[in-house]
Amino acid sequence: MAAIPDKPALEGLEAKWGETWEQQGTYLFDRDAAKASGRGGVFSVDTPPPTASGSLHIGHVFSYTHTDVKTRFERMRGKTVFYPIGWDDNGLPTERRVQNYYGVRCDPSLPYDPGFTPPFEGTTKTIRAADQVPISRRNFIELCERLTVEDEKTFEDLWRTLGLSVDWTQTYRTISDDTIRTSQLAFLNNLERGEAYQSLAPTLWDVDFRSAIAQAELEDRDQQAAYHRLAFHKTDGSGDIRIETTRPELLAACVALVAHPDDERYQPHFHSTVTTPVFGVEVPVLPHPLAQPDKGSGIAMICTFGDVTDVVWWRELDLPNRTIIGKDGRVVAEAPEAIASDAGKAAFAELAGKTVFSAKKRMVELLEESGELESVSAPFTHPVKFFEKGDRPLEIVSTRQWYIRNGARDAELRTTLVELGQRIDWHPEFMRVRYENWVNGLTGDWLVSRQRFFGVPIPVWYGLDEDGERDYARVIVPDAASLPVDPSSDVPPGYTAEQRGVPGGFEAETDVFDTWATSSLTPQLAGGWRRDAELWDLVAPFDMRPQGQDIIRTWLFSTLLRSALEDDRAPWAHAAISGFIVDPDRKKMSKSKGNVVTPADILEKHGSDAVRYWAASSRLGTDAAFDPQNPTQIKIGRRLAIKVLNAAKFVLGFEAPEGATVTEALDLSMLATLDDVVAQATKALDAYDHARALEVSEAFFWTFCDDYLELVKERAYAGGPAGDSAAVALRTALTTLLRLLAPVVVYATEEAWSWFQEGSVHRAGWPEASGLGGDPAVLVAASEALIGIRRAKTEAKASQKTPVDHAAITAPAAQATALRLAADDLRAVGRIAELDIADGDAFAVTRIALAEAEAL
Repeated sequence: MAAIPDKPALEGLEAKWGETWEQQGTYLFDRDAAKASGRGGVFSVDTPPPTASGSLHIGHVFSYTHTDVKTRFERMRGKTVFYPIGWDDNGLPTERRVQNYYGVRCDPSLPYDPGFTPPFEGTTKTIRAADQVPISRRNFIELCERLTVEDEKTFEDLWRTLGLSVDWTQTYRTISDDTIRTSQLAFLNNLERGEAYQSLAPTLWDVDFRSAIAQAELEDRDQQAAYHRLAFHKTDGSGDIRIETTRPELLAACVALVAHPDDERYQPHFHSTVTTPVFGVEVPVLPHPLAQPDKGSGIAMICTFGDVTDVVWWRELDLPNRTIIGKDGRVVAEAPEAIASDAGKAAFAELAGKTVFSAKKRMVELLEESGELESVSAPFTHPVKFFEKGDRPLEIVSTRQWYIRNGARDAELRTTLVELGQRIDWHPEFMRVRYENWVNGLTGDWLVSRQRFFGVPIPVWYGLDEDGERDYARVIVPDAASLPVDPSSDVPPGYTAEQRGVPGGFEAETDVFDTWATSSLTPQLAGGWRRDAELWDLVAPFDMRPQGQDIIRTWLFSTLLRSALEDDRAPWAHAAISGFIVDPDRKKMSKSKGNVVTPADILEKHGSDAVRYWAASSRLGTDAAFDPQNPTQIKIGRRLAIKVLNAAKFVLGFEAPEGATVTEALDLSMLATLDDVVAQATKALDAYDHARALEVSEAFFWTFCDDYLELVKERAYAGGPAGDSAAVALRTALTTLLRLLAPVVVYATEEAWSWFQEGSVHRAGWPEASGLGGDPAVLVAASEALIGIRRAKTEAKASQKTPVDHAAITAPAAQATALRLAADDLRAVGRIAELDIADGDAFAVTRIALAEAEAL
């Protein structure tokens, strides 16, 4: 046990106890204990692996604290806690950060340079692509590895400072050999069962990242646009049909016009043909229910591809593909075969090689020159699809990609996913609706391949035919025992290295998995799936999945999908969904909005306990406002943590002889009240309501400090049987309160605990009712009387230490009876010589006479 300092302080506690916890293994997963208790004695957490390509923000502190509070509670309840943490290293954000940090870009055609030194290191500004030094894929991946390791160290330091009780020996990285093996093995299982497939199809494409983007990674952003009214010419010479489009640059990719089947304006034209302006291509006029009669002129041109609706029309109406936007975001060099006229080809040549923006400008000029642009509307804003981490609108290009079936085109699987979601306990419950809405609103299978470099390689090769062309029907897969593999350097079974790239030989898949395709396996990665069968049986399915509400559609859904496909079960019993952090204007904090607050300075200035208190004060699913200029809740939390230290020091100043018991009515009343607080806090934490548990615990703590301590301190100082009763009650309450507050105020409670107890408060048992009896009404009545006496002295402009010759209090009979049981303590704290307590209609201090002063 540690000596009680003369002046307890919060400063330095994070470093002191962080080191102690590490040395003593306070939060290590005890496998032997887990085996002894079985799965029912384990509490396992599928902890979110933060993206290690950047900086943590205050929202991370918010949600991870929620998880930690629940986990600490379960540990104190006697559960063997499995609380791992991972780092999400691979993916587009990491590559972008490496590009900007080192001033490089990947060019797979370049040879490896073992002595390469990056031109920059540590830059925080975005470097133009033209100024980035091209390097080989291997050099680029080495830089990704180097930077993510450094980022992880920074993240870990912050998490340790915050006091997360994770087991730092149970960590994983989403790009390690074990992770790659697990991710590849799960995919091969999907492939074997027919759940994974590849297809050539229209794909949402980010022209900056040069990669396909999945539906779950989209976000709408308002962009400015204008309607261009164009004249399409009836091929029978009977006139024109006018359409309005915001994307005239795609006119060369037009394959049809479409209107609603019930639109009488266009019914006479259905199944006739028109020719496109400028290019003179004949296209049909067709009906489709997705056309909107009240939008523009009520008839639209279908281009391959302007937006996702074009894809639906193209597929359902069986239209040709005339894609003109390439993977680089520029108009391709070769005109579609349908443009047959010399004039049309010449016009297309004017667009070839241009960006979408430049092509639109030139196309408008060509339409003006031909007289087929009738008008341009005033600018307006409308939502446009972006990659959530991208800077330019997505295009839709035709590419061959890998997919995993997700229920979008399989009603039976979709029903299974909804049913599994219903078996999970959601906190709060309404978040389940968001999950179900996502599942029922899916429009396509999960696109899992990415055209990037730093990621888990897709473990397949393709056989080459006699002409050296890739035969997509001959997919070659590795043996499970050989995983992990990198197809670009490893050789498939049955082939030699000399057969790479030659007719009759093989060719590697160069794409990597989307980061969610690996992160969807976090239970498997942390729990030892197909690597440590004993551990997997002890922790899976996990007890809790904590996460933010914004990634229900990505991380939660994809994890549940992989578990359903692999094990036909939900991956966890509970889903704990945190709300957002919003700025003082109630706007969500995000890097794109530029209103993110980084937590390091906040933690250093106010202390971790204070920040944890702020986070734990908000319920799951509820957004919390944060004003870094006036963090009121954090200041309240700091005051609470300081009071914990000072109250503990004061209480520990009283000692009772061995064998002393609680005998006085006020002491028993306080402990009975505390018993109810323990019951309420336990019930709340069982229900994942950490905010309610903190609320009731904190409220009692302040009553204990402000009222009870004041009421009994004179008796405790005096000693004797009554004083011993107070001393025992004080220590009993202190041990209970420290444990109640320990999941939130982790450092101050540990410090105070060390002054009089062996071991860690975080390994102590969760408090239970003392069962000593007592009437809670005594403490309530005494507290109200104390407040009344204090108020009367304040109104008389007298010190609280001023003696009172006589005081009179009235109260309803039951309250008066309770108050009489605490009369001696009330006289002592109020310095009252004579106290009258009488029955009355309502509680009131009816008379108080200060010593040597006129009666009031």
